[in-house]
Amino acid sequence: EAIARRGRFTLVLAGGSTPEKTYQRLADPEMTSKIDWAKTFLFMGDERFVPADDPASNFGMVHRSLLRHGLVPTENVFPVPTECESAGRAASQYGNLIARFFGQAASTAPPPSFDMVLLGLGDDGHTASLFPGMPALAVDDAWMTSSPPGRLPPPVDRVTMTFPILNRARQVQFLVAGEKKAQVLQEILESEPPVTKYPAAGIRPVAGSAGWLIDEGAAKLLQRSRVD
Repeated sequence: EAIARRGRFTLVLAGGSTPEKTYQRLADPEMTSKIDWAKTFLFMGDERFVPADDPASNFGMVHRSLLRHGLVPTENVFPVPTECESAGRAASQYGNLIARFFGQAASTAPPPSFDMVLLGLGDDGHTASLFPGMPALAVDDAWMTSSPPGRLPPPVDRVTMTFPILNRARQVQFLVAGEKKAQVLQEILESEPPVTKYPAAGIRPVAGSAGWLIDEGAAKLLQRSRVD
């Protein structure tokens, strides 16, 4: 639909074990023909500030699960520049890269709209690298920011998209699996927890939509009338 309307599909990828399974599935021969990869452009919603060949790298995981198959042209893939001297510098450079891609002057202007953003959900309610109680939650004047480690491993600095650009997406899809996510998922979907407690609750697209792709384990505490 995005390609038909605008000539390209801009997709923001998530890290984590559930998204990794999604990317492996997309690399299956039966799936590859359903996506025009030559007109698909891939970005990272967040990244750990480690080299791309580090086992903890989100981009490294994307490469192993999807990109190594040669489906997506190299020039269509935009990793976070973790070779910078700091996570803050990497965030600034990545914001400027996104601005250039969309033909905007600066990454402090009103953000562009990605066609789709994939997000995971942490056991602590974080999404991207927006962690409970961290200063990144309050950033409203930049598309990208850095963050110190959350309570989950590995203990490295992060680079993450902020709420302003995530909430401008045309479509957000959360990918959530496992019983360990059930409690936080139930609270986010069936109550109104503060963003400082569960950052994923701050994902509210201003003009797009948000969907949840969940398995039975993650959904076990939800009211059955809400589960499709």
